[in-house]
Amino acid sequence: MPLPPTSPAASLDGREFVMVSSTNSRVDPVSPSRFRYFERDGVIWGEYWGDTVTFGRFVGTRRNDTLSVTFAHVLVSDGVVVTGTSSSEVESSDAGLRLVERFTVDGTEHVSVCAEVVSAA
Repeated sequence: MPLPPTSPAASLDGREFVMVSSTNSRVDPVSPSRFRYFERDGVIWGEYWGDTVTFGRFVGTRRNDTLSVTFAHVLVSDGVVVTGTSSSEVESSDAGLRLVERFTVDGTEHVSVCAEVVSAA
């Protein structure tokens, strides 16, 4: 008998995340990239900024706990616009949500991890 599908993690709508690790670049622990997500009816979109990125935007879809997005951002270093696609898995933990993102830059595959910014109660 097949297992029932797992229920997806909570909605990403209005949540913020900070990058905690990346194989593409060193993450500035004082000012990491920040991501703000919005979600409605299987569509996700948002913005990001900080660290090596002046500002960026993304849009995509969510199927269960898998995100597929197209992104564009401007680099702080030289103003170059970078575009691409990525796939992320949403993971739940006692500390909040995490996003494990896989993307390709210049033919090299990379992984970054973002952790939800959880406000102190």
